[in-house]
Amino acid sequence: MAYYQSSPIAGRHFLQIPGPTNVPDRVLRAMDNPTMDHRGPDFGRFGAQLLEKLRTVFKTEGPVVIYPASGTGAWEAALVNTLSPGDRVLMCETGWFATLWQEMAERLQLRPEFIPTDWRRGADAPAIEAALREDRSHGIKAVCVVHNETSTGCTSRIEEVRRAIDAAGHPALLLVDTISSLGSIDYRHDEWGVDVTVAGSQKGLMLPPGLSFNAVSEKALKATETAKLPRSFWDWHPMLKANETGYFPYTPATNLLYGLDAAVDMLNEEGLDNVFARHDRFAEATRRAVRHWGLEIQCEEPRHYSSSLTAVRLPEGHSANALRAVILERFNMSLGNGLGRLNDRVFRIGHLGDFGPLSLIGTLGGVEMGLGAAGVPHKPGGVQAAMAYLNGNA
Repeated sequence: MAYYQSSPIAGRHFLQIPGPTNVPDRVLRAMDNPTMDHRGPDFGRFGAQLLEKLRTVFKTEGPVVIYPASGTGAWEAALVNTLSPGDRVLMCETGWFATLWQEMAERLQLRPEFIPTDWRRGADAPAIEAALREDRSHGIKAVCVVHNETSTGCTSRIEEVRRAIDAAGHPALLLVDTISSLGSIDYRHDEWGVDVTVAGSQKGLMLPPGLSFNAVSEKALKATETAKLPRSFWDWHPMLKANETGYFPYTPATNLLYGLDAAVDMLNEEGLDNVFARHDRFAEATRRAVRHWGLEIQCEEPRHYSSSLTAVRLPEGHSANALRAVILERFNMSLGNGLGRLNDRVFRIGHLGDFGPLSLIGTLGGVEMGLGAAGVPHKPGGVQAAMAYLNGNA
């Protein structure tokens, strides 16, 4: 049975949503190994080695906690380990996922203060600094930012947010969602003074959904001593205690950990800087294709362009959902849909993870054919514009 398509179409399915991404064969083969005893000595050695080398991806010397959960679980873990009911948290409305994190904070009885944007740029560091300067009593306990907003294709400059917090002289924790950026866009947990980094397995880490992560600073660990939000499954302390010997306090997702081990090896073998440069090239090639077609990129601020995905706006009177349906039916390719206020206004091209130049050209070819089939006004030749860029920037 073909689990991913409703009608038989020759050739592989192009999964070009911004995650889950295509899982490389090497990762699939690693996951195909027999499940080991998660209390036995072999697992302890394996777990200790994996936890150690995972730090390189986050660029941290501190601990990284792994949960058998989606990225939403890691959001909750970041909040409940560091905060108390009624705490104020400063957030930026950069898109759909920032909005969902804000809604979670409200359900946890926190008091989020949302800095609005037009969903066409990343977090506003000067606005963050201004809000923190006004908070002279230091009632704001955390600043929460989505590094790469998957709904809009806008990447926030976390180093600027860190400088804004420091310039305000404010002690708030910095919590950052890297679910669609880790392993695809340069990220530096320690250097940028991040207190909790949130991540998921199904995007730049090239795994299926099912693992989530918290990289944790010493300041964040100190905050757990006074945090009053209830936590059990999400509690860092049992995890960190068991992790000292490579184990977990409850049954881990063993075969996904095998895949994670292979994925981290792949990233380190290519070299993280090379991985980031590859994503940068493909993102720019995609944007050149979009501009050539005469379509509009959702992100209006070039400094905030995402290297993980490109969200594309359709002209008024044209349906992004109808375009996506045509492309799926005729060319067996899935593109990301618009979320929230962008529903039916944009489609999203994922160009992250296990993704090479021919993957990109095939993806852009499918989009260009789809634009024609759906009757969307455009100038043909976007694929050639992307190829010309790639040929000049090999």
